[in-house]
Amino acid sequence: MAALSRRFRRTVDIWPGWVDMLSTLLIIIIFILLVFVLAQFYLGQALSNREQALVQLNGQLAQLGDMLNIERKARAELELTVGRLTTDLQSATEQVGLLTTQLADKTGEAERLSTALAAANTQMAQDKEAITKQMQELALLQNSVKALEALKASLERQVADLGGRVTKSEGAIAKERALTVEAQAQAALMSQQLQDMQAELQRLAQTLDASDKLTAEQKAQISDLGRRMNRALAGKVQELQRYRSEFFGRLRDILGTRPGITVVGDRFVFQSEVLFASGSAELALDGQQQMNQLARTLLDVAKDIPGDINWILRVDGHTDSQPIATAQFRSNWELSTARAIAVVRYLTAQGIPPSRLAAAGFGEFQPLDPGTDPVARGKNRRIELKFDQR
Repeated sequence: MAALSRRFRRTVDIWPGWVDMLSTLLIIIIFILLVFVLAQFYLGQALSNREQALVQLNGQLAQLGDMLNIERKARAELELTVGRLTTDLQSATEQVGLLTTQLADKTGEAERLSTALAAANTQMAQDKEAITKQMQELALLQNSVKALEALKASLERQVADLGGRVTKSEGAIAKERALTVEAQAQAALMSQQLQDMQAELQRLAQTLDASDKLTAEQKAQISDLGRRMNRALAGKVQELQRYRSEFFGRLRDILGTRPGITVVGDRFVFQSEVLFASGSAELALDGQQQMNQLARTLLDVAKDIPGDINWILRVDGHTDSQPIATAQFRSNWELSTARAIAVVRYLTAQGIPPSRLAAAGFGEFQPLDPGTDPVARGKNRRIELKFDQR
């Protein structure tokens, strides 16, 4: 019984061991499957995110490709534009060089023509003096001819009188014949002198004709020189007008929208209140700022102006009609002049050459508005800038 009991107990104890092993193995397999499922899930999520990121990257690559194509087209167009601009710049540079050479030739020609004109004027003065002397000699010769003609007529009358007296006496006849021979000799001499004078008169007339012809040619040369000089001057004026337009255009862009600053014709007008205090000739801080901008603009434009254009910036001071009498300014004339000089001095301090500036005061005698109300007086109190040729 005891042996049977032990064998039964040993048999019963073996079955739970297999169950534990199988349970443990099943739990391990389930755990592995769970880990595998989770790994597959997270891997699927990661792959899905990567696919979305890849799609986004492909879209960005496509956009970048499009942008690159656009950039390449823009670069190609820019290169073509730069090529055209380079060609235009080279052409413009060549044209500027050609125009500079032509200007130098025209300047040399103008100098030569000026020298020729001076020489022609000197020659004309000498010719006029010589003609005057010749006319005086001609007048003397004409007087001499008239005197000789009168003497000839007198001698002929004497010969006629002597011929009438031939019948009076034989002795007187011989004497009268001698006188007649002498008178005939004098008459022959006077005829020869008269012929010489006529030849001299003819020579003088030819000289006068040649001088008139030379004077006409010189006048034609002078007229042609005047036309050339006028054309050259007109060209300089047009070139100066171009730089004047550029200067005032830049000033208009910088200052044109500010109150108290206007453009009247070819002048830039600052109301006095913008630059000066009432009754003062010292630039205010706001006025100094305006003049600083003006000086910078003028210096930029002056760099491009050729040296042979003799330009000048004229500063004109104007006041209203109300009289002023202070210890510093006894009249509006002195106030307007002092304000113009103050502007010129400030521009000189900013680097503008003094030889390119001029100051003038007009007082109340050049009004823009003839009225006497406050608005008209405000318009007339002003500083005008004019870009001109000296």
